[in-house]
Amino acid sequence: MSVLIVGSIAYDSVASPEGSVDRALGGSATYGGLSCRFLQRHSTGRETGLVGVVGEDFADEDRQILADAGLDLSGLETAKGETFRWEGAYHGAMAEAETKATHLNVFEHFQPVVPTAWQQPNVVFCANLHPALQQSVLQQTQATRLTMLDSMNLWITIAKPALLEVMHAVDLIIINDGEARMLSQDENLVRAMHALASDTNTKTLIVKRGEHGVLALHDGALLALPAVPTADVVDPTGCGDTFAGALAAHLASGSGSLSLDELRNGLMVATVMASFTLEAFGTKALRGLDGSLFDQRLGAYRSMLGV
Repeated sequence: MSVLIVGSIAYDSVASPEGSVDRALGGSATYGGLSCRFLQRHSTGRETGLVGVVGEDFADEDRQILADAGLDLSGLETAKGETFRWEGAYHGAMAEAETKATHLNVFEHFQPVVPTAWQQPNVVFCANLHPALQQSVLQQTQATRLTMLDSMNLWITIAKPALLEVMHAVDLIIINDGEARMLSQDENLVRAMHALASDTNTKTLIVKRGEHGVLALHDGALLALPAVPTADVVDPTGCGDTFAGALAAHLASGSGSLSLDELRNGLMVATVMASFTLEAFGTKALRGLDGSLFDQRLGAYRSMLGV
């Protein structure tokens, strides 16, 4: 049940109505990796590998956080310069972040190199990266079960042809509702999803909708799940990456063709995992998550859905 995650490792500075944090450990690979490893907590061996880059300023204690979680860091490169930095703020209902500054630093020239030991994992997850880098990862690997990717509106704006090309190459796509509408140029989300799945020949398309939950299209069948109701919204940063990492872990534990029931169960697990991330700044909630608390919330969520 091995998962390879390729994405960013970053330092985030975030402000919200609940306070602020400076230089918190973040990045798509970080959130996805910690989430994935939590669900693999009862397994042994090198179950999740990270491929990414950090700068010379990356703190030993932050590297230790990743190692203590059980992540294989043989694909983590340290380059000359500073680690990727993002600064953002949330206001009101905190549905979307306002980006204050982005400093790519060493991430600007990152060229992912997948270690030999990680070239045939069960699942390859290309987190938010330039489509050309995602394509490079896919060319270096051969997933034994499935491949998946996440993206963002920036790549739709500046690299849409490359994004559509790499979407053709994966088994599962994760984007948000705004990105689905941008790609399909259709404000009706259901039509947009059907069009995008057809255009990219994608079997499984998952659309994150924030506080409105998730909508998925699998082999032409639609799935809709609500978000976990929560009153403790502190910092939504990384929720989508947490969601994707949890889904990757769940799917890596299966075999054969992905079924609708397996996907539904995976989306429930992923939705519950993401609900913990937003309850604290940075990765704090993920790092301190208790297994019994997770199981309790998952059980309550399933009961709410009547399953």
